[in-house]
Amino acid sequence: PAAAPLAGNAASPARPAAAGQVRGVTDQEIRFGMVIPYTGSAKENGQSYKRGIEVAFARANAGGGVHGRTLKLIAADDGFEPTRTLDAMKLLWDKEQVFGFLGNLGTPTAAVAVPFALARKVLFFAPFTGGSVVRHDPPDRYVFNYRPSFVEEADAAVRYLLKMRKIRPNQIAVFGQNDDLGEQGFAGVAKAYRAAGLNDSTILRLVYNRNSIDMDEAVAQLKQQRVPIKAIVMVGTTRPAAKFIEKTRDLFPGMIYTNMSIVGATALAQELMLLGPRFTENVIVTQAVPAVSGYSSTVLEFKTALAQVAPGEVPDYISLEGYIAANLLIDALKRCGPQLDTERLVETLESTRNLDMGLGAALNLSRGDHQALHKVWGTQLDKTGVYQPIDLE
Repeated sequence: PAAAPLAGNAASPARPAAAGQVRGVTDQEIRFGMVIPYTGSAKENGQSYKRGIEVAFARANAGGGVHGRTLKLIAADDGFEPTRTLDAMKLLWDKEQVFGFLGNLGTPTAAVAVPFALARKVLFFAPFTGGSVVRHDPPDRYVFNYRPSFVEEADAAVRYLLKMRKIRPNQIAVFGQNDDLGEQGFAGVAKAYRAAGLNDSTILRLVYNRNSIDMDEAVAQLKQQRVPIKAIVMVGTTRPAAKFIEKTRDLFPGMIYTNMSIVGATALAQELMLLGPRFTENVIVTQAVPAVSGYSSTVLEFKTALAQVAPGEVPDYISLEGYIAANLLIDALKRCGPQLDTERLVETLESTRNLDMGLGAALNLSRGDHQALHKVWGTQLDKTGVYQPIDLE
């Protein structure tokens, strides 16, 4: 392991905790680390999620912090590549001496980050993934989620397509990243088929490679189908999703595209609007938060706080999610009391019952369920590039 920075070294941002002190916690501050991509196909999502958390922290800090301590977020870059995740985690843990991890982005990267956190018995809170790697049953003691799982989102999308849009089961395909992320989206679709008494063995599966926008193979496969595909459940990040819609829109004019929330709804809308309004038709995104264009109390509060912290920044679905997830953590930090340590915080989190954060759905955590939210919202792009709420069932 990397040597700890020398105590008293002016160049070192954080001195190691003395005996009896909790790492990353002083009388003045609590330090959290997050690993996100600064480059690659998911970089906008990482920046948005970070911004939302920072807005929640700034709002708490403006009110005197938590038991007199300010909250600090330190981000490290892994480029959305699992081979780089371990170094980023080590940097935050060894050099920055963080108390816990908050808001790491990615499913393939979580496969590396979670074992690192568990080995050190450190909090791994609200990662930006719906993956099963952060949803073991029973849950890992130190891993907590805000958002619904990919399986829940895919299930909601399939039920919507079957019931509300009357699409036949053999006319739905799955498009996804060629890794854990795509696997889990596909598993969610398969599960929804089985739940509806349908055969899941013949579902057409189209794939692309992570951090790539080469769609030729997926498009070729789609063209070869004897039964025309009318809807696609998409499990990917912004650029690949936009590129796939761009390549298939005119080939399949009536196609419905449902995307998972991790696509980055706002960034997707921007990419499609650059292509032209027809590219926004029938584009649906399942969401882990209520409509940003709506008037739920948490959305209004977030917009006010965002305008104060980052004037001119447009609120989006991912920054809103970061804000809500951070506030779920802040609620527990407050209830935990001034004597903060990881074990006490875990027990406090597990006692979260019917927390009303103005979402229209209460948040709950328990020893047996480390996922606060199980509701999925639906949104659909209009011609102007704005998402309108839709009923999924």
